[in-house]
Amino acid sequence: MLNEANEAAAKLWRKYLQMTEELLKFIKSGDVDIFLELVDQRVAIVDKMKELPEHTFRETEEFRELVKKIKPMDMEIMYKARTWLNKSRQQSSAVKAYDLTSTFGQGSIVNRKY
Repeated sequence: MLNEANEAAAKLWRKYLQMTEELLKFIKSGDVDIFLELVDQRVAIVDKMKELPEHTFRETEEFRELVKKIKPMDMEIMYKARTWLNKSRQQSSAVKAYDLTSTFGQGSIVNRKY
């Protein structure tokens, strides 16, 4: 049973690494819709990891190697996601600044002929 739990954990961690690589690829290309779908899939992998029985996979060399690969990618993903979010907020603020309907009720005051 212990060996099966370790193998299941190793498989999930490999999937997590693969999903992280894909996340990085799509955030770099600016394809946010696919990026967000992949985030949901990666969360599902984490949920499966939490459901596993106790195992000792975290004590193995393979686990340490996977973590060494994942950590820098996670940091880059977080940086790029924050950059995208800030840029998106700035664009939203700029659009709202030019939105005449919020200033003039229905916006019809601009269309009136005097």
